[in-house]
Amino acid sequence: MDLLTPELGLFFWTLIAFLAVFMILKKFAWKPILESLGEREKGIADSIATAERVKAEMSQLKAENEKLLVQAREERTAMLKEAKDMKDRMINDAKEQAKVEANKIIIDAQQQITQQKNAALAEVKNEIGTLALGVAERILRKQLNAADGQEAYMKMLAEDIKLN
Repeated sequence: MDLLTPELGLFFWTLIAFLAVFMILKKFAWKPILESLGEREKGIADSIATAERVKAEMSQLKAENEKLLVQAREERTAMLKEAKDMKDRMINDAKEQAKVEANKIIIDAQQQITQQKNAALAEVKNEIGTLALGVAERILRKQLNAADGQEAYMKMLAEDIKLN
């Protein structure tokens, strides 16, 4: 058990050595150690603050990016709708213009057909009139060549004049 209970002299000199080392460390080592620990603690706190700030900025940027993405999608949708409306409007305008042109062409064609028909009818009437005159002339010549034919013709004309 002697090993477990120290003697008073050993205890005294150990205490003196400890205090001397403690004083030397306190005078020369504690300040730099505490300063370096303070600087390290401050650096860690600054790093944590910077990380929090960067995290907040990243969240803000992410929110802005999502907002821009939504806005871009809305603009794309609006542009596609506008392009579709413009396409439909152009198609409808082209159809209307084609209908107007077709109606104009049909009306012009009908007018030309009517004019040609009237011209053909007038020509046919003129031909029929010419033929009728020619036939009547031949018949009258044939009938008027004979003397009885001349007398019968004169009687007929006289009766027509009396009746009117």
